[in-house]
Amino acid sequence: MIELIPAIDIIDGKCVRLTQGDYSSKKVYNEDPVEVAKSFEAHGITRLHVVDLDGARAGRIINYRTLEKIATRTALRIDFGGGLKQEQDLEIAFESGAIMVTGGSIAVKQPEVFTSWIEKFGCEKIILGADAKDRKIAVSGWEETTEHELFPFIESYRRKGITKVICTDISKDGMLEGPAVDLYKEMKEALPGIHIIASGGVSSVSDIEELEQAGIPSVIFGKAIYEGKIQLKDFLRFV
Repeated sequence: MIELIPAIDIIDGKCVRLTQGDYSSKKVYNEDPVEVAKSFEAHGITRLHVVDLDGARAGRIINYRTLEKIATRTALRIDFGGGLKQEQDLEIAFESGAIMVTGGSIAVKQPEVFTSWIEKFGCEKIILGADAKDRKIAVSGWEETTEHELFPFIESYRRKGITKVICTDISKDGMLEGPAVDLYKEMKEALPGIHIIASGGVSSVSDIEELEQAGIPSVIFGKAIYEGKIQLKDFLRFV
């Protein structure tokens, strides 16, 4: 059974969504992320993906109070990302209730720092964020595409102990046009042992079912819920 991981993206303590990482496309869906998280939990969800978009822009953790509220008022297992640049940021995230953190840009720009996190906190607590545009790694809120090829980049961290990867095909994110199923199938073959967390483009229950049939273990989605394409009651068939 595929693991459902709804996303809550936070700006100014509010639940928002962007389209393809563009901050000018911000749309506020709920003033209270805790309320949103509780509604997910009430419908059988056990995992949550929280992104500090303010932190991603500022390069340091900002919305940790919101993380703390969600963690203390629900039993959801939360992975947290956005702006984590220093060990202190991780310590704040873990102290605020995250059980895992995601590092993306840092893994590209400061690989020695990201590797030290794996060594200090353990691979079970560190998720590699591999956001791709035309199969090249993109960083800095997707504003910058690098020369790193997606699969070799993930493989380099697999050798350092990483087991979980959130892979977002940027061209799909927020577009509600379906996920990059073929990409994830290729990744599953090329990178055995990696727990793939698909992200971006999910627009319907059938998209989730297609990922499940492809053997993808986990999926993150957000806009489809907030736009009513997926109903909370739909979760129940997967949990």
